[in-house]
Amino acid sequence: MIGIDLFAGAGGLSHGAALAGIDVRLAVDIDHHAAFTYARNHRTTELLVTDIAKLRPSRFTFPSRKLILFGGPPCQGFSTSNQRTRSRYNPANWMFRHFIRFARCWAPSYIVLENVRGILDTERGMFAQLILRGLQQLGYTTAVHVLNAADYGVPQVRTRVFIIGALRGREIIAPSRVRQPPPTVADAIGDLPLLPNGANDTSPLPYRSQPRSTYARRLRDGRVDCGNHLVTSNAPIILERFRHIEPGGNWRSLPVELQGFSTLGRGPHTGLYHRLLLDQPARVIGNFRKNMLIHPTQHRGVSVREAARLQSFPDEYEFCGSIGFQQQQVGNAVPPLLAAAVFRALLREA
Repeated sequence: MIGIDLFAGAGGLSHGAALAGIDVRLAVDIDHHAAFTYARNHRTTELLVTDIAKLRPSRFTFPSRKLILFGGPPCQGFSTSNQRTRSRYNPANWMFRHFIRFARCWAPSYIVLENVRGILDTERGMFAQLILRGLQQLGYTTAVHVLNAADYGVPQVRTRVFIIGALRGREIIAPSRVRQPPPTVADAIGDLPLLPNGANDTSPLPYRSQPRSTYARRLRDGRVDCGNHLVTSNAPIILERFRHIEPGGNWRSLPVELQGFSTLGRGPHTGLYHRLLLDQPARVIGNFRKNMLIHPTQHRGVSVREAARLQSFPDEYEFCGSIGFQQQQVGNAVPPLLAAAVFRALLREA
């Protein structure tokens, strides 16, 4: 099967598609920083760094009976943590229409659209219904699956929605969950080098131990060192707050004199100053500045490589740009192992 990735970002969906055996021929994204990362890791895929609204699908020719069109349109406008622009008035929330436009031209065998859970209830479900109706009008049998990455071998509790369309086919069932418990944070990052606050050495660093799990061994794949092991340099007041957070705790553990932010109403979201637990999967990896996840044993934030491990990216996957752009790319990505499970379920019906 041939894959086309719209809104490709750093390439989480594309990597998952490749793991499932799909030949990803074309990717599109407007973000130059994410595009550098995509190009570095998907060298055989044609990458277009452009505004998708200006791209005409008729300039490309693919065998439609072997084509899978997939991607994750901008999700910030559907996130429940974003109440300011979570509405029909956010132009980014309408980018899904390009899926319909491309599907109308190419008639791919399958369509996979990924997004956050909030897309199902934003504007009382209007956007999800528009997507489903648009696909059905083109002749697609549709299915909606709400999947937790932890159920598919990813060491992270991360729920995502997959809207799937099969052209004149039967409904695509959800992938079967793996039978084993998900890897823990210790399984995922226990062999990575220890770091100080603000570590910015861009050269590869040797692992501090042998792989501590099958999961880590799989992501290392015989490597002797890892890159992108970078940590935000936090101010002394932030580090002092870190020292008061026990494993599994968050901002509520801070003494009042150290909070420095409003706790009126329900206060900040629970991800603020959350310290990861070694013996459990991580909570969702998202916006580094908004979440401020803390390393389970060290008084610092989570490194880019640690976050990539928790997202199920292999250690050979290289993220490009400044640390801020790397963090954004990892946080926005679809976990490749979750994506691979979805694509394998789809290919079983092909």
